[in-house]
Amino acid sequence: MIKNVIFDMGRVLIDWDPETIIAREKLNEEDSRLLLREVFHCGEWAAMDHGWMSSDEGYKRICRRLPERLHEAARHCVYDWWKGELVPIPGMAELVREVKALGYGVYLLSNATSWLSEYFHRIPGSECFDGRIVSADVKMLKPEREIYAELYRQYDLDPAECFFIDDSILNVDGAWLSGMQATVFFNDMSRLRRELKEAGIPVKPE
Repeated sequence: MIKNVIFDMGRVLIDWDPETIIAREKLNEEDSRLLLREVFHCGEWAAMDHGWMSSDEGYKRICRRLPERLHEAARHCVYDWWKGELVPIPGMAELVREVKALGYGVYLLSNATSWLSEYFHRIPGSECFDGRIVSADVKMLKPEREIYAELYRQYDLDPAECFFIDDSILNVDGAWLSGMQATVFFNDMSRLRRELKEAGIPVKPE
């Protein structure tokens, strides 16, 4: 029987779109593409999420590959992206609150830097969470088996009693392999509510 629902953050609780973040810098198309590649699609971003590299070190390394004119924009992407608007996924906060009101444990499992502690309270529904595992804090990344084990260990959860929601098929596969049920969120609340109900969680239909 499911007793806990585990949520990812980016593209589940809030919209996560590097192109939208870069658009705030009002750059030309060439510079925007360069910033996207060298900031968000690079090894440093993954290393910062993994907790292997500090934001300061990641920023310095990224800047070595960028022309000086883009250093300030890169700084905003690394340090300040979360200071702008955090756009909630429509209907997700209501679902989180409904699941909590039904008596289920609610947890976060996210690949993110330690900056998350600075902005998590701004995400609608965040007041419902009983705990969170952030990759940079535990120096593990989804879909590594160890990060799911850390979630179970830290909050004394039985994986057979957990249901995980993530936008990545790889992370969902990792969750299944660790012993809990899981589903890929395709930004379709009707489908998600139906899948939760099929798992025995009596949420209302969309």
